[in-house]
Parts: sequence; structure tokens; C-alpha cells
Amino acid sequence: MEWRQIAAARRLLESESGAIIRDWGGRVPVVLAYPNSYAVGMSSLAVHGLYGWLNDLPGVVCERSFASLERRASPRDEPMTLESQRPLREAAVVAFSVSFEPDYFHVIAMLHAAGIPPRAAERDDGDPLVILGGPAVSANPEPLASLADAVVIGEAEELLPDVIAPVRDGWGQERRATLEALARIPGVYVPLLHDGGPIPRRVLANLDAYPLATRIVSPHAEFGDMHLIEISRGCGHGCRFCLAGYWYRPIRERSLDVVLDLAREGLRRTWDAEPKIGLVAAAVSDYGPIDDLVGALRGMGAALSASSLRVNPLSPTLVRALAASGARTITFAPEAGSERLRRAISKGINHDDIMAAVRLAAAEGFETLKLYFMVGLPGESDEDVAAMIDLVREIKETFPRNVVANVTPFVPKAHTPFARHAMASDEALRGRLARIAAETAALRVAFRAEGVDDARWQGVLARGDRRLGEALLDAAKPTPKALARTLARRGIDPEEYLSERAPDEALPWDFIGVGEPDCPPPAI
Repeated sequence: MEWRQIAAARRLLESESGAIIRDWGGRVPVVLAYPNSYAVGMSSLAVHGLYGWLNDLPGVVCERSFASLERRASPRDEPMTLESQRPLREAAVVAFSVSFEPDYFHVIAMLHAAGIPPRAAERDDGDPLVILGGPAVSANPEPLASLADAVVIGEAEELLPDVIAPVRDGWGQERRATLEALARIPGVYVPLLHDGGPIPRRVLANLDAYPLATRIVSPHAEFGDMHLIEISRGCGHGCRFCLAGYWYRPIRERSLDVVLDLAREGLRRTWDAEPKIGLVAAAVSDYGPIDDLVGALRGMGAALSASSLRVNPLSPTLVRALAASGARTITFAPEAGSERLRRAISKGINHDDIMAAVRLAAAEGFETLKLYFMVGLPGESDEDVAAMIDLVREIKETFPRNVVANVTPFVPKAHTPFARHAMASDEALRGRLARIAAETAALRVAFRAEGVDDARWQGVLARGDRRLGEALLDAAKPTPKALARTLARRGIDPEEYLSERAPDEALPWDFIGVGEPDCPPPAI
């Protein structure tokens, strides 16, 4: 471990408020690992929640580790714990919170750099248990199944004591006995011992039992200027492309009293500027008592921010509070330009909803309006792309200030109604993105797009199987280029994972017990 790394970790630790420093003696040491940069990881409420809940367990010490302490996500050095600057291999458990498929490469890189065998079958009794969780890997564990000692399927809050108990009892003893105990826990998948039976998705019924808000204030986090609070989980709208909307069903709301208590706790902390509360939900504007919440928070003197807004429902009270809080940018996600395609993807909004929201944003004086669209959706035609451009033109005429169009290629995800649909071809995506870029430039609208190569690799990882996982572990480097070369040597075409799946074709995630999506097949 280089002194440069230790010094960087200590500087970050000194800048924080709320970190827990404990001696490891007599405690089960758990490393909460986030496979991306410190700035991104410390903006994840999952990290804050897991860190607090694990440290609340008797006889446990939990410390954090990140792929990088710098802004760049790729690990360059041996990862260590932030709190005590220890190597990951000294822990009993290395628990990865994995929200996004591209971070699979960073998981593998961190294990290599830490000196922990990346394959579960190659670890011995002295190695840490590697436990994975988070929506991406939980929905389809197979690309990382050979790496994981265990995967938590679904929401982890209520499982944590059960997961830690066999680790506490078996740490440093026979590894297989610990794995067998973990495999008996409903909602825990142990790939080395799995018999093919269903693994149920765990769902937290009562959000109030596990309050979720910022635990550690860090000026170096992406949202370090605000106290984040989860106000609800799940989404009732059923957009057919959205993993989060299906994975976190049913929709649940945190009670108003609990949210306000979390806000008061956050506002008691020292802030260099006006205290700001960041409301987090799949759609903040869907929260039942949103107007009451906004009024109470403003009455406390808090500025507000919101993670996401739907144009229907959209609370004018919330929009005005965001503007009064100094927000210069507001974001809406029409997703598609035509009414036909929005109906096909079950977006649940229409043209009038979109334009009413745009007029409200213009009236409240926001400087920038960000729009999110998808390209390559199932059934999309050239006419739908033209309708997207027409919609952007109308929005620009209504909102004459700065308009930014963000366009992301559609990626089919497990457990959604579009899980079996093909991803659009490289040629089609590049052609449509080029057309949108040219026509939005003519409208004096800023254009942003996710790279086609990145999106297609995300699609490969999202629908991957155990063969893909083996190639990931065997690649010379944990990078897409090295993975492509390894797949080619094995005669596996990445397009296999991006093509349409037949209705009766077995899928890698079929053993995850979440049932079929409870909505009719999309009318494309």
C-alpha cells in the first residue's frame, strides 16, 4: 500500500462528517465496496444505508472501499478501506453494491488488485467471502455467478443480520459450511451450491422500518451539497423498458412523518451554504403527500432538489419550490417523440402533459430544460424519430432558453416486458443518433448521447449468461476490448446476447422468483 494512497484516503476521511471509526478487534470486518469512483459511490443512498445498517449490527465493523478515490472510475491502485486503510483481503466479507452493468469490469479489477481470487471456486478458507447485491447483478446474477460466493436477490435490509450470522460463526473455519448456511437463507443465491431451484426476490414491506438518508456528509460526493432522503421505492407506471420499475415493485412510500424526521436530522448538520434536501424516488412527483412535504421542508428553511420528475402527475408546488430553491435546471423524460411509441412503451404521458410541464418550467424561470429520450425502442420507425425532432422543436419554441436533448440507446433488461426484444443494430443506432444530432443542432438545441458501443456492451452484460461470465474472468484485462477478444477466441458472438429471444427460450435469470411482469404484452 503506497503512502500516496493512504494520504489521499485520510484527506477524504477528514473532509467527511459521520464516518464510523472502530477497532477491528473481536468484530466481524465487512468491506462495503462500490465498483466506481468515490464521488459516484458516496452519492448512492445504497452505500449510506448499507454502511449504517451493517455498523448497527452487534459485533460488526463496516468500512468502505471504492474502485478509485479520484474522479476517474477505473481502479489504478490496490483498493483499501477508507476508514483504516487496510487491504480488502483482511476482511471477512467484501460486499459489492452493484447498480450498473458496466461496473462489472471494476468489480473484477478490484478483486485482482486486492489479491483476492476472482473465482469463488478458487478461494480458500482464509479468503474473504465476496457477496454481491444491487439491482443489476441481482436481476441477472449469471455474468458474475462464477465470481460470487453469494448474491443477495432483491432488497437487503432485512437479510443483513441473517447473512452476517453464519459469517460470524464460521469466519476462518471451513468455507463450505458458511456457504451452506448462506444458501439456506431465502433470497440468497450461492452459485457453487445452487440446485437450479427458484430463488425468491426479497422485498421490504415497510420502508419506515429502515429509514434511508445521507449518513456521511462529504463535499467530494457528486451530490455533496445536499442531504438525500429516499421518499418512496418502486414505480406504479410500468414503463416496459425500465428495470427499476419492475424490480422494485410494488411501489411503497415512506410516511411523511418519517421523511420530515430525516430532514430535521439532516438540517441539524453543519452546512457551508443554504441547507438543501435532495428528494430521491423513481418519480418524486408521484409521492402522495408531495405538496405537504414541500411546504413543510420550505418551512424549515431548506432548499429542495428532486432526483426525477414525471410530467404527469407534476406538482406545480414542487416545481415552484425547486425554482425558489435556486435550481437552474429542470429535467423531463418524454422517452419517445410520438404518441404511438409512448403508448407502446407504457410511458403513461401524452403530448399535452409534456407541453404543460414545459410551459410551467418556462414560467418559473428555469434557465435550462433537459430532455431524456431513448432511441432504438422496439417497434421504432423513422416516423417516430421525426416525431421526436418535431417535439424538440415545439419545446424549444415554448422554452426559448437552453434546451438539452439527451438520447440514450434502448437496452433490453431482465424481468421487463421488453426482456426478449432485440437491441437495435449498431448501424441503426448510429444512423438515428446522427440524424437527431444534426437536426437538433439546427434548432440550437444541445445534443448529448451515450456511446453506441457502451450501450451495446451494457446490453450484452444485462442479458449475459455463465459463459459470458467465464469469458469476463478469463479476459486479459477487465475491459470491453479484452472481453471481445476472449469471446471471439471461444466462438461466441456478442450479438447472440443482443438478438431477439423466442417466447419459449430459457433465459439466464429464469430461476429468480419474481414472476412474469403483471401487464399485457406491448402492442408494437
